[in-house]
Amino acid sequence: MAKKEPKLESVLDLNSSNVWSVEASEIAKMWEEDKYEEDFHVSEDKILNIIRLCFEVVHYNQDDVREKAKYENGEWTVFSHVDAKRGFVAIRKKDIKRISDLSYENVKYISASLLLELIDRNFGGGWDSIQLSVKDIIESAFEITTTTLPTSRLHSAGGTYERKLADGFEVLEVAKGNWTEAIFAKKKDPVAKLRYQSDARYDEDGNLISTPIDDDAPLGDAPGIDDEVEDDTYYSSYSAEAASGSEEDDEEYGGLNIE
Repeated sequence: MAKKEPKLESVLDLNSSNVWSVEASEIAKMWEEDKYEEDFHVSEDKILNIIRLCFEVVHYNQDDVREKAKYENGEWTVFSHVDAKRGFVAIRKKDIKRISDLSYENVKYISASLLLELIDRNFGGGWDSIQLSVKDIIESAFEITTTTLPTSRLHSAGGTYERKLADGFEVLEVAKGNWTEAIFAKKKDPVAKLRYQSDARYDEDGNLISTPIDDDAPLGDAPGIDDEVEDDTYYSSYSAEAASGSEEDDEEYGGLNIE
């Protein structure tokens, strides 16, 4: 199942990631609603460049009978520019036909079955035939495991094949002589991004503002109160024993205390 994205309220909210989750009809509807907003025309070309990441985009003249028939036949979704002189725009979603068409953005919106179909079209070479860069893209959105066994043993009861299917994986079998490679794929669950927020505060000049110590806080909470001092200076290593001398020192000087 494709990753769910928050529903967009404006075509201005489109970006390189979420454009893959929006249908052409939704874009057209938002466009027609937003184009009456002040200064929308300034953003038109920028929005169209984002749409091009996921859709085929063409401009056509609706007064041209041939072009009108070509783009208004149900295969394309159309909408108009703010400036009527620029004509109309027709869009339709790009098909992912090859494994090389995958990207970190669109791989999140395809199914495991389509992924395995793309892998199968890749010259039938199996998982090892895929470029490392493409594997990285695939594994950013899917759990992938493989096993290669004699064909007669692949479907053994209680084996890897059976366990993976029970765990929700889909499988592609690639014949290799008397052996078969099984490629298992399952969509990864979306992971929420964690953002680090520092408690540090800075003044208007960019200087760190020290946090005052709370006098009412327990001593153990005060910074450095329980920390071991690791200061190798002379005075920190100067001990009471050193001041009075050791037993060996007393013997060396005949038991005399030299001050």
